[in-house]
Amino acid sequence: MRYSTLTQINRDNIANLSVVWTYSTGEGNQTCECTPIVIDGVMYITTNHLRVVALDAANGKALWSFDPYENERKYPMGEGVNRGVAYWTDGRKVRILHATSDGQLISLDAKTGKLNLGFGTYGVKDLRDGISGDISKLKYGVTSAPVIYQDLVILGFSVGEGPRPSGPGDIRAFDVRTGKQVWRFHTVPREGEFGNETWEGDSWKNRGGANAWSGLSVDPERGIVFAGLGSASFDYYGGDRHGENLFANCTLALDAKTGNHIWHFQTLRHDVWDHDLPCPPTLVTVSHDGRKIDAAAQVTKRGYLFLFDRETGTPLFEIKEVPVKASDLPGEQTWPTQPVPVKPPPYSRVTFSKDDVTDISAASRAEVLARLEKQLPFDEFTPPSSQGSFVIPGNIGGANWSGASFDPETGILYVNSNNLPFFHKLVKACMGDKYAYRLTNTDAVRDASGYPAIKPPWGTLTAINLNTGNFAWQVPLGEYKELTKQGIPPTGTLNIGGTIVTKGGLVFIGGSKDEKFRAFDKATGEILWEYQLPAGGYATPSTYSIDGRQFVVIAACGSGSMGTKPGDKFMAFALPETK
Repeated sequence: MRYSTLTQINRDNIANLSVVWTYSTGEGNQTCECTPIVIDGVMYITTNHLRVVALDAANGKALWSFDPYENERKYPMGEGVNRGVAYWTDGRKVRILHATSDGQLISLDAKTGKLNLGFGTYGVKDLRDGISGDISKLKYGVTSAPVIYQDLVILGFSVGEGPRPSGPGDIRAFDVRTGKQVWRFHTVPREGEFGNETWEGDSWKNRGGANAWSGLSVDPERGIVFAGLGSASFDYYGGDRHGENLFANCTLALDAKTGNHIWHFQTLRHDVWDHDLPCPPTLVTVSHDGRKIDAAAQVTKRGYLFLFDRETGTPLFEIKEVPVKASDLPGEQTWPTQPVPVKPPPYSRVTFSKDDVTDISAASRAEVLARLEKQLPFDEFTPPSSQGSFVIPGNIGGANWSGASFDPETGILYVNSNNLPFFHKLVKACMGDKYAYRLTNTDAVRDASGYPAIKPPWGTLTAINLNTGNFAWQVPLGEYKELTKQGIPPTGTLNIGGTIVTKGGLVFIGGSKDEKFRAFDKATGEILWEYQLPAGGYATPSTYSIDGRQFVVIAACGSGSMGTKPGDKFMAFALPETK
């Protein structure tokens, strides 16, 4: 849920929050999207270059550090993003599990940072082991934190999505003591498995993608692991994979002990827009018709939220089947309908028409209309074409990997999202290529000054009441100071990195391209506090208490998809100590 019961930092005193310690990784040329975890006063983080560091959570002093690439010439630049580690204990042994983007699963002693030599091969499990076929030259690894269920460490994988060959997106579970694989769920079902019939002919064979790249969530009481799965490869052309293509783009519930399928819901059939489910569902409890229901809330790149009964997958708000346009590309067979929830309304814009064109100035609007008017309007289900088409919301959502947070006392979910259309164009592939078409344009659609060509807000924070399906509020997230100085209301900015919500009445989030860390009033959306970070906080923060003092920490490492300056800081904030 990313909900904290801590109340020391609250609406009344948030103005007094200040930096109390900073840890510098010394690795400022690569972004860091790590969410720290804190256990027994120790904070565990991953750095820009994928080191694991244990810090004293009260003062930020390093206790130990482990570098998986200490004996290597270089670490996997470009694919090196990591969002954190997992912790396991049986009451005697304590382990940190670290999974890397180049396919290593590493077990460390949480007290010392030393390799657990009984795990895998001298502490390291090569995740390519046990994969049929040669994937040695393919992208295959883990970018989000593992999850733990009892004595299992469970992983979703980051793989390519085409048009080049890509690795399997299967979800896998390993014995936390030995590293031995316990189960594997085929996200593209094989012959004889449920869902295989949704792939025409043999199109399932050697199919990559359909992967839980953004991690997993676990209901430990029910023993269910949940995933939000991405697109199948190739993610913009499906002429060689006719059908619905399970389990791509599915919210998926599996038995955490065995990996057996429990339920699924496909939020987008035969995806040709690269509208991955960018995160696992948030596990929530809602009140519907006088009943408390444990549910799974799936936010999407498309800008919709789907709400399901956690045990059965039954939708808790009506979902309509909407007829959509057919593709005009030879060989392509887009699915004739797509599911759209009646509630809640979309939290991102799902059309791009003349009415949606930017209005930050008359000149900006005129320039965009002169350039694009003949191509508009487009909606979310207009398929890619050889003439070119818009994707709305764009490639980064809607929501992205940071997902949502949830307040169990109020039933309100908080999600940050983007509004930025992209323009895509498909052309015939070269002779001998596996696919008939390739993508030549993946450009964000902007005005002549570089701002999004759609009306603000360009980044938002939305509070959604899951009991009613209505918005509690929606506000811009971030600003461009130069536009504010011109008298333009805050527009919001593109954002990557998520929220936490506290009993103290606050929603904390960095993420915005203006590189600020903010606290919002969770009831109203009012900004109560903001701090200018030295680099963008493109990560989800954490809050914790040490000896009665509450802290909030965020990785401020910049760079990445936002394209802002790099940084190397983890920064902790607290109220002044009282005598």
